[in-house]
Amino acid sequence: MTLTSFGPANRIQRSPETHPLTWRLRDDGEPVWLDEYQAKNGYAAARKAFADLSQDDIVQTVKDASLKGRGGAGFPTGVKWGLMPKDESMNIRYLLCNADEMEPNTWKDRMLMEQLPHLLIEGMLISARALKTYRGYIFLRGEYTTAAKHLNRAVEEAKAAGLLGKNILGSGFDFELFVHTGAGRYICGEETALINSLEGRRANPRSKPPFPAAVGVWGKPTCVNNVETLCNVPAIIGDGVEWYKSLAREGSEDHGTKLMGFSGKVKNPGLWELPFGVTARELFEDYAGGMRDGFKLKCWQPGGAGTGFLLPEHLDAQMYAGGIAKVGTRMGTGLAMAVDDSINMVSLLRNMKEFFARESCGFCTPCRDGLPWSVKLLRALEKGEGQAGDIETLLGLVGFLGPGKTFCAHAPGAVEPLGSAIKYFRPEFEAGIAATSAAAVPPLARPIVVGA
Repeated sequence: MTLTSFGPANRIQRSPETHPLTWRLRDDGEPVWLDEYQAKNGYAAARKAFADLSQDDIVQTVKDASLKGRGGAGFPTGVKWGLMPKDESMNIRYLLCNADEMEPNTWKDRMLMEQLPHLLIEGMLISARALKTYRGYIFLRGEYTTAAKHLNRAVEEAKAAGLLGKNILGSGFDFELFVHTGAGRYICGEETALINSLEGRRANPRSKPPFPAAVGVWGKPTCVNNVETLCNVPAIIGDGVEWYKSLAREGSEDHGTKLMGFSGKVKNPGLWELPFGVTARELFEDYAGGMRDGFKLKCWQPGGAGTGFLLPEHLDAQMYAGGIAKVGTRMGTGLAMAVDDSINMVSLLRNMKEFFARESCGFCTPCRDGLPWSVKLLRALEKGEGQAGDIETLLGLVGFLGPGKTFCAHAPGAVEPLGSAIKYFRPEFEAGIAATSAAAVPPLARPIVVGA
């Protein structure tokens, strides 16, 4: 899989004016260390933030730019920042970077951390200044060993240059930054589970409210942002709100650019920085090159394994939250997966559900018991041993594990692709029901066997 932001050679070249996240990337894929980063205008936005802007000015600028979270949920970043307490007596507060990139088919944050570690550090430095946080943590997926190595080196470089630590840039502001590697759990992508894990606890989501902005790490005010989200901050502060908002395509309600990609049996799988509002067809055909010879596009997911399946006819949808919502699912992380016509959807869903069932924290009953139940049914259908009523039971589980029915968003994301797959490819599920199956069984009649 190519970790690159390059588009086709005959298309737009990366530049500071059009590619705020990736224009500094080296052609050889090696990391951009401090000297090169500063030669490419690195930390200029941080110097501007410290010299010319108040802390409230920084928050308001990010809010005016309408920057939204890039981890998948899409919550407005400036609004989240505004939830942090104004009380100056609460001088212990934390900034956490959610780098637990465990979503299948998603690798965008990995590229940023491995090749542009100082961009993330600068984004966190500006954010810490705005939020008055004295300590920050990059909570990193444990398997990202190269990213950990590069981030730790970049942190040391920034410390030696006076960009981290005490009295940064002569401002009197102190900020320490640490890289914390997790144990490789999907649930740590949920911000309160991440906080629990950072504290050395089991990675279960917390009840909200209170929200982390009020009670977070060790009971102190805490802000949690995604890697790509924080990497957008230097460009917004350095080049301004109007420029940033102008980057998106006409018709998009989201602003700026987004790291997008395509995996699967496409000719040019990869990762590109593109404006919000580009169509999925342009991403698929012009950048990913369409399907490899001998394969046909059957369906696709727009942004990770927790988003619903779409058909080839949906490729004209614009890639922004509202554009993908119009065709029935979520944009998620923006890294799409192409499913070719050789894939059986029952087998694909069984594989996905095994992952989600294994990664459940087990805290709430619908997720803990419902996901293994779906795996049991899908295994039976895959072997041709399904029973009448199994499809109805699966659809019932999609409803029982949907939004608002579970403690966090893990289960709703896990069952969304299942519901869409049955919607579009029901005959493949029906083919798994044994011909000798008994008369129709009432929905939800099959017993649940945890761990079966």
